Amino acid sequence: MNLYRGCTHGCIYCDARSLCYHTPIPFEDIEVKQNAPELLEDRLRRKREKCMIGTGSMCDPYMHCEKDLKLTRRCLEIIDHYGFGLAIQTKSDMIMRDIDLLERINKKAKCVVQITLTTYDERLCKLIEPNVCTTKRRYEVLKEMQARGIPTIVWMTPILPFLNDTEENLYGILNYCKDAGVRGIIKFDFGVTLREGDREYCYAAFDKLFPGLRSIYETRYGNSYNLLSPNNPRLMKIFRVFCQENHLFVDNECFEFMREFPKEKLKKAESDFIQGEFDF
Repeated sequence: MNLYRGCTHGCIYCDARSLCYHTPIPFEDIEVKQNAPELLEDRLRRKREKCMIGTGSMCDPYMHCEKDLKLTRRCLEIIDHYGFGLAIQTKSDMIMRDIDLLERINKKAKCVVQITLTTYDERLCKLIEPNVCTTKRRYEVLKEMQARGIPTIVWMTPILPFLNDTEENLYGILNYCKDAGVRGIIKFDFGVTLREGDREYCYAAFDKLFPGLRSIYETRYGNSYNLLSPNNPRLMKIFRVFCQENHLFVDNECFEFMREFPKEKLKKAESDFIQGEFDF
């Protein structure tokens, strides 16, 4: 469920800028799917089995325009009404506005909040993810979800080679995850993907913010899609050991957890919905 196309967070590495996705040009010229709540309600009303509804995979559901448009909130109200589950991904602390709905969905069915953390250093975070709250604030959001009993997953991706692919950055984020009680971390490799549309924007940002980094990328990676950090083997070993020692889901385990609708709540959700339909 993507309610918007484009994004205003300004992250310099964003894969959704890639031309293959046919997103708006400029990317910050947001397209709004104004009838999304009506389409969602029609679909959920007719769906025979409860399941998890996902959002945030392509465009963040809490961009700046959401503050006024409230499309995400309206869709969460519909998901809550029909007793479905939710797996929602964001970088924005605007999600706290809807924590009442997230808590209701989680109690009735299941809600998994996914937060992206890439850069422990606050100064660096403000440079590469300039128009959204920093990692420390996102950690505070994770802590609040923990206090409300809402399960969380962290996306630790992408990591930019020669910029934040360090042990210091890795341990900083991992310790945030541990302290916030996250269920798991999605981290396929330490690196970034770049392709047409995304690459040009990222390199222009390098020229402005990190002079000389572009030439390092071009020399080492050329026009490759998958740009692995030279530190990937060492960092992945640290990551796997940490997750194993702290009983954290990783990668596919995280996806399975987010897809699974709790069977013990299924009959209750259906019963509550039927009762609500006829309780006049």
